[in-house]
Amino acid sequence: MTLKQLILGLGTTLALSAAFAETPSVDDIIHHTNYTSYYQGQDGKAKVKMTITDAQDRTRSREFVVLRKDDTTSDNIKDRSYESDQKMYVYFKRPADVNKMVFMVIKKLQSADDRWLYLPALDLVKRIAASDKRTSFVGSDFLYEDISGRNLADDTHTLIGTDDNYYIVENTPVNPDEVEFSKYIMYIHKTTFLPISTEYYDKQGEKYKTYTALGVETIAGHPTITKSEAKNMKTGGSTLMEYSSVEYDVGIPDDIFSERNLRKPPRKLLR
Repeated sequence: MTLKQLILGLGTTLALSAAFAETPSVDDIIHHTNYTSYYQGQDGKAKVKMTITDAQDRTRSREFVVLRKDDTTSDNIKDRSYESDQKMYVYFKRPADVNKMVFMVIKKLQSADDRWLYLPALDLVKRIAASDKRTSFVGSDFLYEDISGRNLADDTHTLIGTDDNYYIVENTPVNPDEVEFSKYIMYIHKTTFLPISTEYYDKQGEKYKTYTALGVETIAGHPTITKSEAKNMKTGGSTLMEYSSVEYDVGIPDDIFSERNLRKPPRKLLR
């Protein structure tokens, strides 16, 4: 499916978009986009296959399960159509060298996220420092921060254009010395509020990385990206992410998201 076919096929399935008959504010756009990207349903589950390709077309793969739950009791919640504090548990199954590895995030709106990585070969729980959140996620072209989401307060957001399909938003870092990019531009679909394409620019103003949604499905009433690709123009590498068995409102218990369960994964939920 081409990107053009994807855009034309998205239709008008998202009822929330009816509230935006006129061009919404950039604040509404980015919050709505963040919600559709990371917060649909009270919780969620998906199987993911990641294919990493280097500049010589050599490939390697990763397979894992993602569990996610929103903190619906959080004092930070202003509107359930937007975001809250959140918990995420990523359990790796294949290949053998990453089997039983776990990445866990306690995402906080008003303070720095807590991130852990469990390395079973060493039986080691490693705390991921805030400074490491923009490093490669298990050797891929996605970053740790891409998986759990970037805090909206870390950037200044400007609506720089619109067309028939997109709101075009430019995002510049509040603290530019803490990140490797100077800005990123998002092409946000007007009906679903999904970020269909994101372009990252380096300190010299050159585009060096892109993220593109290659597949979108409506699952349990939620428009959902089921295939996406990250490309790095500097390294020549790319990473494809394919999502399957996506479920919303599973009923995931809170106690799964604890350091104890890094070593003792919830096997029934991970099947």
